[in-house]
Amino acid sequence: MAESKRRGPLALFLDLVEGVGNRLPDPITLFAAGALLVMVLSFIGARQGWTVDQPQGRPQMAEVLDSSGQPVLAMQVAEINRKPTLSLGPDGQALRAPVRQPVLDDKGQLVIERGSIPVKPVDLLSRDGFKWVLDNLVGNFTGFHPLGVVLVAMLGIGIAEKTGLIGALLKALTRVTPQALLTPAMVFIGVLSSLAADAGYVVLPPIAAALYKAAGRSPLAGMAAVFAGVSAGFSANLVITSLDPLLAGLTEAGAAILDPSYRVNPASNWWFMIASTFLLTLAGWGVTARLVEPRYRDKPADEGGPGQLSDEERAAQHLSEQEHRGMGYALVAGLLTTALSLALIFVPGAPLYAADGEAPRWGQAIVPMLFVIFLSVGLAFGLPTGAVRAAHRSGRLDSGLARLMATTMADMGPYIVLAFFAAQFVAFFNQSKLGVMLAIKGGEILAGMSMPSWLLIAAFIVVAMLGNLFIGSASAKYAFFAPVFVPMFMQVGISPELTQVAYRIGDSTTNIITPLNPYFVVILVFMQKYVPKAGIGTLVSMMLPYTVVFWLLWTAMLLVWLALGVPLGPQGPLHYQSPF
Repeated sequence: MAESKRRGPLALFLDLVEGVGNRLPDPITLFAAGALLVMVLSFIGARQGWTVDQPQGRPQMAEVLDSSGQPVLAMQVAEINRKPTLSLGPDGQALRAPVRQPVLDDKGQLVIERGSIPVKPVDLLSRDGFKWVLDNLVGNFTGFHPLGVVLVAMLGIGIAEKTGLIGALLKALTRVTPQALLTPAMVFIGVLSSLAADAGYVVLPPIAAALYKAAGRSPLAGMAAVFAGVSAGFSANLVITSLDPLLAGLTEAGAAILDPSYRVNPASNWWFMIASTFLLTLAGWGVTARLVEPRYRDKPADEGGPGQLSDEERAAQHLSEQEHRGMGYALVAGLLTTALSLALIFVPGAPLYAADGEAPRWGQAIVPMLFVIFLSVGLAFGLPTGAVRAAHRSGRLDSGLARLMATTMADMGPYIVLAFFAAQFVAFFNQSKLGVMLAIKGGEILAGMSMPSWLLIAAFIVVAMLGNLFIGSASAKYAFFAPVFVPMFMQVGISPELTQVAYRIGDSTTNIITPLNPYFVVILVFMQKYVPKAGIGTLVSMMLPYTVVFWLLWTAMLLVWLALGVPLGPQGPLHYQSPF
């Protein structure tokens, strides 16, 4: 009883979440069962006639009139084009139909009218549906985006790890980084990692965990801090990332349903996201220090606690002469490969250079560049220390390098198995249209409520958070939300840019607790290196405090921002006024 009082209700609740979650079947079983459940629900939905209407903007069409004001028929166009045999129907009825063309406004822009299309479940147990399942079983796995990203990045990172470079760097970092600033540094770096697309999910968590362990602290606390920054803070940054133009394009398309002339600047959320970077860093620091790390401080090492460093481990914290020399070579290799990567991006005419007006060209190349950088620095470290040649009994350089890569891939075996089943579940959910229908239905419920603007924004953040539990992709989810919420909010004076910010908050905060996040299983595998019995419950209970705190503080910041009337960024208004 005394122990329960000392731990407090929050710690007991998180222990309960962890216990219940870990009593669930293995994640592989959950993903497999989820895929089967989706198939059954798609069958039921198709038989029951489930339908939702997805709002859609489409060009307004009008009949083409001749000089006498009479409609021009398709038959007349066919004769003019000397195609008298043109037939668009068995009875030629289509040839007698009037010709229609898009309507343009005074500025030459398309006039968009609001419409909708019915969305129905795709029955995956039907003859065609089950054939799709069989035809795409392999493609779902090989096309699972995180799979290639993780494996390619880990080939390079594995060389840096197996040669001992990462361990040496961690030892050096523990000697120069003040303990008090370790957590905010991890969260801050995690938030900024979205500049490198999804690479932060793969690179940072294992490094943060090892860094905390070397400092005599819980490795899970380090992993939690950096994962919160990478994933829950994915939308924040100090600079414009590839996510900004992607979301701006979808926001503009949604606004066009109501106002075809409306344009959204990709940097329209920039100032708010800069402020969000510092808010989330402080919030993540507080959650880690006050809630997460104390929870693991008294646990044994195999349950995520810091454990006791052995004399051998303490001795290993000191850099040897060979390691000092290897780190010098690695520094030179890292500077050269980084300079080469930057040259590819910024030198005019280089393969990754984007001229004015062009979209960034380096987003998809970041993982291959990281592979080259880590491979180079790992080799530069491992050659003078002899780690590469020692990896294979032949002592040959190429054989040692191949052996280190093979060992890295062997370590990733559990992730590869998980990825197969996770890929099937996500693909089945998307193909069945059930995720789309859930998102649209949630939007309809919110649209039917009469609430003030600030409350609408707060409620939309919650809808985006819940939607993230059903649709993992930020762009795919917003592709469904934008046509619903952007024009709906415009009608009550809420700018498209403000709706976009609210979506970004909701989408980011639940990234760390939804199994539909494709990198969720990656973090789980990293955790199991330190806590072999860790399951979904362990990860969710560890990250849940970040979700709640980030949601509350980030929402409060947006509402205060709205009350102060500060623009969200360049051409980022808070309010919308119809020109009509």
